Amino acid sequence: MLEEKIATKEGRIVMYRNILSQPRLSDYLQASLDLLGSPPLFDYLSPTFHSPRASAISLLCKFVLEIKFLNLPSESEGMSNMEETPSHTVESRMEDRRLTILYGSQTGTAQEVAERMGREARRFHFTPLVAPMNNMLVQELTKQSVVIFVAATTGQGDDPDNMKEFFTELWAQRRNRQLLKDIKFCVLGLGDSSYQKFNFSAKRLNNLLTFLGGEAVLKIGLGDDMHDLGPDFVIDSWIKELWIKLLDLNPLPPGIEAISSSILPPPKYRIKFIDECEDQKYNCNFFLFNSEKDPDILNPYFADITMNKQVTAETHFQEVRLIEFDIKDIQNKHKPGDVLMVQPENLPEHTEEFIQQMGLDPNKRFILESTDANTALPPLGILPQPCTIRECVQRYWDIQAVPKRSFFELLQHLTEDELQKEKFEEFTTAQGQQDLYDYCNRPKRMILEVLADFPNLKDSIPFEYLFDLVPAIKARAYSIASSSVAMPGKVQILSAVVNYRTIMKRERLGLCTNWLSRQEKGTKVPVWLKPGTLTFPDTTSLESVPPVIMIGPGTGCAPFRSYIQERISNGHCNNIVMIFGCRNRDGDFFFKDEWESLAAEKKLNLMCAFSRDQEDKIYVQHRMRENAEFLWDLISNKSAQVYFAGNAKRVPIDVYEALTYICEMGRKLGPQDAEQYMKKNLEKRYQTETWA
Repeated sequence: MLEEKIATKEGRIVMYRNILSQPRLSDYLQASLDLLGSPPLFDYLSPTFHSPRASAISLLCKFVLEIKFLNLPSESEGMSNMEETPSHTVESRMEDRRLTILYGSQTGTAQEVAERMGREARRFHFTPLVAPMNNMLVQELTKQSVVIFVAATTGQGDDPDNMKEFFTELWAQRRNRQLLKDIKFCVLGLGDSSYQKFNFSAKRLNNLLTFLGGEAVLKIGLGDDMHDLGPDFVIDSWIKELWIKLLDLNPLPPGIEAISSSILPPPKYRIKFIDECEDQKYNCNFFLFNSEKDPDILNPYFADITMNKQVTAETHFQEVRLIEFDIKDIQNKHKPGDVLMVQPENLPEHTEEFIQQMGLDPNKRFILESTDANTALPPLGILPQPCTIRECVQRYWDIQAVPKRSFFELLQHLTEDELQKEKFEEFTTAQGQQDLYDYCNRPKRMILEVLADFPNLKDSIPFEYLFDLVPAIKARAYSIASSSVAMPGKVQILSAVVNYRTIMKRERLGLCTNWLSRQEKGTKVPVWLKPGTLTFPDTTSLESVPPVIMIGPGTGCAPFRSYIQERISNGHCNNIVMIFGCRNRDGDFFFKDEWESLAAEKKLNLMCAFSRDQEDKIYVQHRMRENAEFLWDLISNKSAQVYFAGNAKRVPIDVYEALTYICEMGRKLGPQDAEQYMKKNLEKRYQTETWA
């Protein structure tokens, strides 16, 4: 019977090979029916025709498309390995439809847009590679033909972490004006027009690509969070125009049509459940840290927690903890300004809730196989193979994430409820973005809670599609608050535990900060080191070191504590200014004893702003203005380096205005002159590290 012949993947592949040479989808299906001695295809497609065989034809249609989806990446992989493909296959006509999509994303939004483009690219029979910009070397970039860049702007015009290295390397090639002459590109920026440097990263990247000889196939798109109709108003229209341009450049081969968006794409991973007797042959896939290589997400170092203490008063509105890790086996020493990447897990209560909600067997073991040569498997240090479902939920799926548009794009394919399908489809349109925002983003509704709102979905979602629905838990970056010189083999971070309320009944909990706050001494945590955005004067030589003025309210003081420790440990104890701000001297003055002791020894010039210890609120910018004459002397006569680290909202603007005031008071030539001095002189010595 037809139903039996298409019931297995192997059977469908055999059938597919027999009919693949047909030029159109209807011919594919008709050829398969001819093989089976079935009536004409269009009899089955008649609205008045209903039979079990008609539903089987519907399945066959889906499976042929599924195999087409699966086959393109493997064929392209074969071509890259110099394997010949039969000249009569459709895939042999797809050889030149590779498309590179690179993203720079700090919070995941740009990555989601890039992955959305990757999914849509498959519907137009392109073979996409979607990756962070830092994963693309310049020499590899020059070998691409068409590259799409999706660049977010973070902080005060900063590049996302996974874009910085790429841009720096590309900028270093700016003397070669013909470097990218063979590349066609386009750039989509994601930003917020309420910030002065709106979409700065995307604009700068677009200019550099053009400067290096690249050909823009589409005008830069500037998505704006502040747009009345939301950022998708620009993004949707830009992507729509993108496909028109790319199909003009690389039309579909004759007889090939775009795959309808109503067709469910295959999952990115295949699942193979295994029993105990099979377990032994997969035990070779365990993770072992390679001490010869620098730690990273593929080679995380499992560090012991050696201290985890609260450094705020019990009465303080927020819990902040000083956490210390033992990293003695990491060979490369961290520098002031570096960050510690921490890979967290879901809280146990959330893990159990998700397992019960989805009706999963927590002890069932499985392995993953990629369905796409361009899709990597999860790192073994994060998700071992094989693993249990409980391990997967606990260590890999970010069930606390607020679902994005792509979540509902996939759900509309999976649900069997027509009302749900209609609602999910609405969430995927530009017109439905306000409703999506009100349902998900405004209350910070978690994936865990969305699935609870639609309990019948658990019967509609195949386990393998959970890897497409639920994003992976991302590592969190923490500024290192200790020096490798002063505290060898150790690293300390400040972690402000995030708890807040929205209209939701349940309190919102920051995933990593709450998980870290519960870890006891001796717990092993996967970590690795990364360069940060701040670079400090070298203190290892005997030569004089320029003065530093460091402005760090709250946990923003962390990288400055690292530098203070290192600079003093190396014998340079002069001209160190720390301007620290918090609410109360006795509530959240994190390194009070340490810094007041250094100040008493004349090794640190400490200025503190305690905003709530008096009737009038005092902030770091007030202390800067009060000490304008002293700070101007360091800036103008001693070439001081100036730093700010803290929240990206209002404080960076206030600090910049305070610096401009200091220049105005020092130069005595008026506000316009001070602004010009800031732009042409001090900005070259002013570094910021901000976060939302």
